[in-house]
Amino acid sequence: MRRSGLRAGQFAVCYDDAGGVVAARLWWLLRYFGHEQVALLDGGYRAWQAAGLAVTTEVPGPAPGNWRPAAPGGMPVLDAADVARLARTGVLLDARAAERYRGEVEPVDPQAGHIPGAVSAPTTENLGADGRFLAPAELSRRFAALGVAVPGPRAPQAGAYCGSGVNAAHQVLALELAGARAALYVGSWSAWSADPNRPVATGADRG
Repeated sequence: MRRSGLRAGQFAVCYDDAGGVVAARLWWLLRYFGHEQVALLDGGYRAWQAAGLAVTTEVPGPAPGNWRPAAPGGMPVLDAADVARLARTGVLLDARAAERYRGEVEPVDPQAGHIPGAVSAPTTENLGADGRFLAPAELSRRFAALGVAVPGPRAPQAGAYCGSGVNAAHQVLALELAGARAALYVGSWSAWSADPNRPVATGADRG
């Protein structure tokens, strides 16, 4: 991180041009390693351009920084055993596209389908047509309809996974905007489906 130019106590803003999915992963990683002053630019680079703000093609050299990652643990995470339990007793959200949840397609992993008990909640539905996050009240209604307690207490009330943990970080951020705290299954479907002994569900039913 020294080459990043990030300094201790400095406010960091993450952005991308992919609906915030990649930037949300960076937001989550910084939070996970103890950097609290971090935000995501809503709408990303496209919103910046649409607002007529200045852009450049220059690539700056690495600036010196002094922020050092803290011990991991600044954001809650799940392992496979946690996920299996949460799917039975709580709310586990699958952030992938609905057709991957149903097992109709699987472009990456060895098995198609979803973790039994998980609820389909595609990350794309966190965004409006303009590529920005829905208003907090709209997000609250969305997640409440999926069974998440919003607003919720500090303890995680939900878990999220996707294919490899990237889209699910976006889900965690959307849940935080809605007033809920969620834990991330970092290994996500790639880790779950790699073990042939773990159960797999297909179709629209939670399984």
